[in-house]
Amino acid sequence: MIDTHCHILAGIDDGAMNMDISVLMAQMATEDGITRIIATPHIRNNYPTPQNIYKATQDLNHRLDQWGVPVSVIPGAEVSTMMDLDSMLTYTINHTSYILIEFPPSHLPHNSEDIFFQLKIRGYRPILAHPERHPDIIRQPKIVFDLHEADVLVQITADSLVGRFGLAAKQCAEYLLKKNVVDIIASDAHSTEDRRPLLSLGIKAAARIIGREKAFSLVTKNPLTVIQGGL
Repeated sequence: MIDTHCHILAGIDDGAMNMDISVLMAQMATEDGITRIIATPHIRNNYPTPQNIYKATQDLNHRLDQWGVPVSVIPGAEVSTMMDLDSMLTYTINHTSYILIEFPPSHLPHNSEDIFFQLKIRGYRPILAHPERHPDIIRQPKIVFDLHEADVLVQITADSLVGRFGLAAKQCAEYLLKKNVVDIIASDAHSTEDRRPLLSLGIKAAARIIGREKAFSLVTKNPLTVIQGGL
């Protein structure tokens, strides 16, 4: 499996606090069947820079090689719709055209649709992170349908499907799956304790809704397309 959303880089954001925790997260992920992880630190005030992320990813992969942990970490980022567009474009996943984007938790910006449109006309492919957890989308899931119709990829969190973000987020995630607007399931892991780098339980829950083959494609085939930069 491939985890396309993980805060595994040490000391960069609110994820892994140090390299030891990064390694433990990678070990936990590989025990769950994950072979590749996209590191997606939050970007605040243009920090970390793409160069910081690349260096931290290299350092972590080197440490994982030393410890014999069979998982590879790929550079990425999680940007906010509040960032200016030019800055946003520098934070792609694995130097492809894919960009992982989140809404601010407090509200949906009035120009959200225009942001995604501007990315598209510049040749970029936005991926919307964890919409099922946003209160405005829980109330109005049609927002996601409209974005998906406009060719925005949708990524939900595995833990949402097992109720770890509450009943409303769980029901919204299930509804989005039933309506066939989910392209990727990811962990959005931040640690080895509360928000862990695990996918298997979420995939089992998804399989009960959309079938095992389709659920598995959300952590294998579709994420591989993102890493390779395909459309």
